[in-house]
Amino acid sequence: MTKKVLVIGATGTIGKAIIAELERDCDVIKVGGSSGDHTVDIASSDSIVELYNKFNDVDAVVCAAARGIVFAPLSEMTRDDYLQSMQSKQLGQIDLVVQGLKLLGKDVSFTLTTGLLNCDPIATGTAAAMVNGAVEGFACAAAIDMPAQQRINVVSPALLLEALEKYRNFFPGYPPVPAATVALAYRKSIMGHQTGQIIRVGW
Repeated sequence: MTKKVLVIGATGTIGKAIIAELERDCDVIKVGGSSGDHTVDIASSDSIVELYNKFNDVDAVVCAAARGIVFAPLSEMTRDDYLQSMQSKQLGQIDLVVQGLKLLGKDVSFTLTTGLLNCDPIATGTAAAMVNGAVEGFACAAAIDMPAQQRINVVSPALLLEALEKYRNFFPGYPPVPAATVALAYRKSIMGHQTGQIIRVGW
C-alpha cells in the first residue's frame, strides 16, 4: 500500500532531498513555509490545524523546517533571542505532534528534525543546542505516551554537504553529509517500526 506523506519544509535543502527519495513509491504532499504546493506556519496552531483538516488521511508527517534559530555569542544573547529560537523549530515541531494526535489517524508516524549541536556544540550555538535537546527529549518521552499506535522519531543530521561553503567557518573540521544520505533516515523512520529513536546521520 502506498504511503501518503506530508513533508513540511519541502522547499529547503533537506526537504527537497526527502521528496526526491520518497516520490518514487509514496504519495508526497509538499508543504512550505511561504511557498510550495501548500503552506503552513508551524508557529501557529491554527495554521497547523487548517493543514491537518485538509490532509487528515496521511500516514506520515515529516518536518524538515528549521527557520528562526538565532546564532550569536552567549554574551550577546537575550531572552527574546531564545524565545524566537524556540517558537518554530522547537514549539512548532512539538505542536505538529500535539495537533496531529487530535486530527490524524491512530497509526500515523511523525518524523522531526534536529541536528548535532546539542551533543557537539559550536560557538554561537547555544539556542540551537537548547532547541535540539528539547525536541529530542520530547520525542523520547512522547514515544511511550502515545494514545494509540502512533510513532515518533527524530532525524539528527550533521552539517550538510550542500551547505558547506556557507557554514564552513562555523563548523571547522566537521565532516559534511550529502542531503540525499540524510533523506534515507527519513525513509527509515517512515517505513520502519521503531519509535522514540534519534537517528543520527553523518556523526
